[in-house]
Amino acid sequence: MADGAHRSAGLFREGVNCWRVEQAQRAAVLVDGEEYFRAFAAAAERARKSILVLAWDFDSRTCLHADDDDSPVPRKLGDFLNHLARRRRGLQIRILIWDYPMVFGTDREFPSVYGLGWKPHRHVRVRYDNTHPMTGSHHQKVVVIDDRVAFCGGLDLTCRRWDTCAHRPDDDRRSNEGTAYPPFHDVMLVVDGAAARSLGDLARERWRRATGRALAAPRGQGPDPWPPHLQPDLRRVEVAISRTQPETDVHEPVREIEASYLDLIAAARHSIYIENQYFTAHRIGEALQARLAEPDGPEIIIVLRRLSHGWLEELTMQNLRKALIARLREVDVHGRLKVCYPHIQGLKEGTCIDVHSKLMVVDDRWLRVGSANISNRSMGFDTECDLTVDADGRDDVRQAIAGLRDRLLGEHLGVEPAVVAREIERGGSIRAAIDALHSDTRTLMRLDHEPEVSGAVMTIAGLADPEQPVKLESLVDQFAPRTQARRTGRTWAKFAAVVALIAALTALWRYTPIAAYVTPERITGWARRFADAPWAPLALMAAYIPACLVLFPRPLLTLFAVVAFGPWLGFAYAMGGISLAAYLTYFAGTKLDRSVVRRLSGPQLDRIIQVLRQRGLLAMTALRLVPLAPFAVEGVIAGAIHIRLRDFMLGTALGMLPGTLAATVFGDQLEAGLRDPEQVNYWLLGGVVALLVIASLLVRRWLLTTELRSEPGAAARR
Repeated sequence: MADGAHRSAGLFREGVNCWRVEQAQRAAVLVDGEEYFRAFAAAAERARKSILVLAWDFDSRTCLHADDDDSPVPRKLGDFLNHLARRRRGLQIRILIWDYPMVFGTDREFPSVYGLGWKPHRHVRVRYDNTHPMTGSHHQKVVVIDDRVAFCGGLDLTCRRWDTCAHRPDDDRRSNEGTAYPPFHDVMLVVDGAAARSLGDLARERWRRATGRALAAPRGQGPDPWPPHLQPDLRRVEVAISRTQPETDVHEPVREIEASYLDLIAAARHSIYIENQYFTAHRIGEALQARLAEPDGPEIIIVLRRLSHGWLEELTMQNLRKALIARLREVDVHGRLKVCYPHIQGLKEGTCIDVHSKLMVVDDRWLRVGSANISNRSMGFDTECDLTVDADGRDDVRQAIAGLRDRLLGEHLGVEPAVVAREIERGGSIRAAIDALHSDTRTLMRLDHEPEVSGAVMTIAGLADPEQPVKLESLVDQFAPRTQARRTGRTWAKFAAVVALIAALTALWRYTPIAAYVTPERITGWARRFADAPWAPLALMAAYIPACLVLFPRPLLTLFAVVAFGPWLGFAYAMGGISLAAYLTYFAGTKLDRSVVRRLSGPQLDRIIQVLRQRGLLAMTALRLVPLAPFAVEGVIAGAIHIRLRDFMLGTALGMLPGTLAATVFGDQLEAGLRDPEQVNYWLLGGVVALLVIASLLVRRWLLTTELRSEPGAAARR
């Protein structure tokens, strides 16, 4: 059926909350990596024409099974795919992976395109999708075999995903390159028939957008690629395919996944069972709040992982989740909410069962499995794909969906699905069954309500979970002043604020007991101890990146660098950090289409673009010395309009040199003043200030002259 057509199948509305509604003759839920990897390998071995893989991550070193057997089929994923390509002459294998930034690359495989590591067979093509907006990602996890069998869900074909449903804490098969990792829980849905063909269409369209090359659908009928060992859970069911696609210069945004979530939550009558990696999407949270406030609404069970991955995720996604759960519990006056995490006895301290699934079961009628997290990103920023099955009045499908939910609960609680079903029947709710089946060895534990965090922390956390792409227009509107008067006013306001802050800190130091603790010797001692750490130079240079993005005063970092490392090394590290931050903003700008820049309005942006295009290196130097916009915005614009990288970097270095030297001199004198106030050279400080003022006035005059010459009608006025 053509994209955008409208057809109803129960709750589904094509073009609104789904892309297509297609029938699957067979469908099965694969719980955890062992089941998925085994089913994928079995289907791939039967492929004749095509294997299409869409992935957030892909690693050729992934072991498809953990058993040591004598099978001639390779265990490692990359070797396995090469084996298939050699054995089947007409088989084409195409793998599309997110073109991720290096911050996500610490434990990823080095791209094969550089000739290192895995070498794909000539019929195995690996490409990287860089069509997403800046900081967005390709997050779909789809595998299509000959357009006849397709997998969709939360699992990528990558390392640290394999596990059994037992999630044994001491399972030594759960390791990556010899390093053990915690238990991992996820879910995939496999379908055939028309549903699989449509997922093939989706994968080919994704490939075309990313590579510019169209793929033909496979023709002809070969052996059935359905894994022979896999018994279908569902037969002849309608499957809705829903997507998230961010807005781009050439494509409208697609938010079918968010719409289907909202429709399913509104349609629930008895129960909503959710498993998800994240829980931060504010619109989904508002919909759940509304249902909890109803006197006869559904019970809501939410299964999440207990801990976050690292400090950054703890600062961002975990704090956002904490706030959303608190709002849900506040409105749960009828006691129908349960938020919990799976626990198993024997896990090491600081680890947990990593719940990575993206699943929802509503009223034993709707089963939803996909790649989308319950996060703002997945609702509108990243590319996602979810599948939803509707029982639509069929008792056999209802029983199967209820059985799958009970199987998942049984896995978390350490009991058989039949035991879960009996307890739900006896207690009248899923919550009652979870409480009745609680044990010390394996259970679902309440996710404790942690202390509230400040509004400032929540603002920072929200930057990690945007709802839509951030356009260059909004960056300029947010950061670049519109008029000279407003810029001047804000400059004086900032200056006054800095003076007031210094005065307050001086009074605090002089008239409180802090003076006895925060002594000059202690301050220099703290800085020197920091400098003694082997990682200190890298940490200092890396600090300039967020400082440039959040408009933190860079000279303060330079002052600290000089006190910690001395004037020469401090100056070198400061220039290195500024150059690194500049390059990253320039690189971000190159990801933007030129048409975006051409459509931008606003006098400040027009002035920057005009000056940069006319004068190159000289203009870049001048803009860094007397900026017309914040540091990061100028870098993004320079990259977006593709001025030469050499001019950009050299101009940045020359333009930032006077200010950095001035900060270095101030820092050196500050350190001298901390040791002995009589050592301060006030003539030197005054001379530096005078030179900076004169240079700024001269450059400002040059910029004004350049702007006047570039205005339409300037020649006529002359």
